[in-house]
Amino acid sequence: MVVYVDLIFLTNLCIDGTLIGLTAWMRQTKLVWWRWLLSAVVGALYVVMMFVPEFDFLFTFLIKFAFSLVMLSVAFGYKGLQAFMRTLGTFYVINFVAAGGILGVHYMLQSSGELFNGIWFTASGGMSFDLKIAFWFTFIVFFAVLLLFKIVQSAKRKTNRLSNYLGKVEVCIDEIVVSCTGLLDTGNQLTDPLSRMPVMVMEVSLWQEMLPDSWKNRLKNEAPDSLILELDQEQFEWQNRLRLVPYRGVNKGTAFMLAIKPDRVEVTMDGTTYETTKVLIGLDGRALSSDGKYQAIIHPELVQEAASALSTAPSAEATEKPLNVV
Repeated sequence: MVVYVDLIFLTNLCIDGTLIGLTAWMRQTKLVWWRWLLSAVVGALYVVMMFVPEFDFLFTFLIKFAFSLVMLSVAFGYKGLQAFMRTLGTFYVINFVAAGGILGVHYMLQSSGELFNGIWFTASGGMSFDLKIAFWFTFIVFFAVLLLFKIVQSAKRKTNRLSNYLGKVEVCIDEIVVSCTGLLDTGNQLTDPLSRMPVMVMEVSLWQEMLPDSWKNRLKNEAPDSLILELDQEQFEWQNRLRLVPYRGVNKGTAFMLAIKPDRVEVTMDGTTYETTKVLIGLDGRALSSDGKYQAIIHPELVQEAASALSTAPSAEATEKPLNVV
């Protein structure tokens, strides 16, 4: 058997470097490039030692664990026991995810005959598995699994950040109460130029049952002023509540948004309820969130205390909300 030590060293250098880099990303820690490289070299050298018979004593659990501590110390330094233990736990979780992903994909691609041919029983009655995984298969699947892991973690972080700016919204008009989840957007400065009331944008789908039948599915593509002109021929009890609010959207000129004057609006965030009557509800024919996590964009004036505390709150997607009033 021919062993290419240089290939093994370079492969493990890439793998260990990736594990350290992903650990730093998970811990939101910035790495110094030479520490990163040196840590990966330490890990790669340990694997090369397995081909030296004199170093066979190194391949025990305690020595392996000690080498992982050395790698993390070189890469991240020591900034306290608690921080180091969290880094160590993150490092091993990523390792286990990568190893489990490789084994899972390997067994998923095997046929039943190949799987049972690799199972054999010991003299004591135990069961053992004969595991043979190709080098390039391990190399490719390793990075594919870690890429998928990073994508999933990124989505989870985005969801966690977004949840800090979500609140419960209740809009009351006469005896009608419409509830939904809203996103606090400190970049939203949409106000009615006449009354100077802030405008909270909501999806029109929440109000479909209360709007005239002829308006269904039309607010998305038609100008709201043309829809209001049709009200001369049909009855609409909220006609005196309707407003046209001018706004300027991204890559668009001046347009009008149909708005309704409610009796009362309540916004609950972090256990605190904010109530106001000086607000307009803008109706948007599109979905404000592509994944349906929120159906309204909360104007910062409605929750002044929360808006001040979350001054870095993310804006809704540029293509999904109106911007400044003209």
